[in-house]
Amino acid sequence: MFSEGQLLYFTPFNFKNGDEPANKFFIVLKNVDGNTIVASLPTSKPNPPALIDITHGCINKDERMFNCYLFGAGKKVCKNGFCFELNTHVYGNQINAYNEKDFTKDNERCVEGVHYFVKGELTELELKSLLDCIRNSKSIKNKIKKYFPS
Repeated sequence: MFSEGQLLYFTPFNFKNGDEPANKFFIVLKNVDGNTIVASLPTSKPNPPALIDITHGCINKDERMFNCYLFGAGKKVCKNGFCFELNTHVYGNQINAYNEKDFTKDNERCVEGVHYFVKGELTELELKSLLDCIRNSKSIKNKIKKYFPS
């Protein structure tokens, strides 16, 4: 359904845990066993700010069980030149696997242009850097990390 490296924007996204639906960015990291492994881009606010010490790229603090990939504001990250207006964070602990039916309310078929928009595809370097950040972290859940062997 989705291609690895795609940057998707859902309008809105229905969360598995029942939280209020919201517009949300996701990066498709991998498709495996009928599931799509995605990184959620939850916020432009650093969490916790004291651990965010770079302007773009991987932040991995194993001693604090913290993993984050920061997309710097205004930095082109997609092949089509797309960039985020604000610093945007992918937190390793929020990477999750979704079945296609998980992306929509009431198990509807997910339709591009209706439920989501493809904003771009990460450049090869950006996708590799993000995946390396995940692979090299000790804080990523084992059930997710198994999909990204070193």
